[in-house]
Amino acid sequence: MYLVLDIGGTFVKFALMDASGKITQRGKNPASRENIAEFEDVLFSIIDKYDSAQVKGIAISCPGTIDVESGTIYNGGSFPFLHKVNLKQRIEEKYQKEVSIENDGKCAALAELWLGNLKNVNDAVVLVLGSGVGGGIIINGKIHRGFHLSSGEVSYVMDNIDLQTRVGQFFGFACSAVEMIRRIAEVKKLQDKTDGESVFKYIVNNDEEAMVIFDEFCIHLATQILNLQYILDPETFAIGGGISAQPILLERIHWALSEVTKANPMHVANPNVLPCKFQNDANLFGALYHFFISKEKQIVG
Repeated sequence: MYLVLDIGGTFVKFALMDASGKITQRGKNPASRENIAEFEDVLFSIIDKYDSAQVKGIAISCPGTIDVESGTIYNGGSFPFLHKVNLKQRIEEKYQKEVSIENDGKCAALAELWLGNLKNVNDAVVLVLGSGVGGGIIINGKIHRGFHLSSGEVSYVMDNIDLQTRVGQFFGFACSAVEMIRRIAEVKKLQDKTDGESVFKYIVNNDEEAMVIFDEFCIHLATQILNLQYILDPETFAIGGGISAQPILLERIHWALSEVTKANPMHVANPNVLPCKFQNDANLFGALYHFFISKEKQIVG
């Protein structure tokens, strides 16, 4: 068995999984953003509970730019105190077990490559729609990291810039599912501005006010999919995140691609876009797959 941890901004999700990816136990604990001591207390309390000879290793999905070889985290996303922290080494020294760590967006891509909708696909882009846009780029059947380890950090891509102020509009904000849901919830005067289920009821029922905001979101997303198609020319795009479970999302992405292409007839690209198989569990499966990949590299090395 393997203990897999998915460090998110709100919760640390965990699961006991076997080598085939079967989950036998699972749960989640609130994540701490206060400081590294409290953050590690949360992780250690989970590991302590499952620390036994049956656990062969610990696989971690984490925000930030990750040097997977050393285990060092840079720019820890929701956890800035993790910058330059070697979490892999700290856990290995404490528990004397093999540990792997990978970026959360890349874990989502690895999940699809291993057991999801990108099996046997050589070149693909995974876009995870959440508070920003996480990403993973697969080239020749492997995660592409780039020279500075920042390949796939698509939230920082700009799709417009004010020529006077030099201020840009970022992909991660324009295509933030959280922000899109908040805007619709505000317009529809919902008490809970994070109530995605109620928001999508308005969208599915073709509510005029909701559709204006949702279509704007999809147009921005389609624009960046086209940009990435020309830059990387992948075989497939896989769209993940909680909202990817909504069939209307893929329907409107295809509509938006058609609208942008019609308005800009010089386009010749025709991106293949499909949903990810895994939504909320993607990082767990991807982290475990990365553990196996990193172990194979050690054996070969």
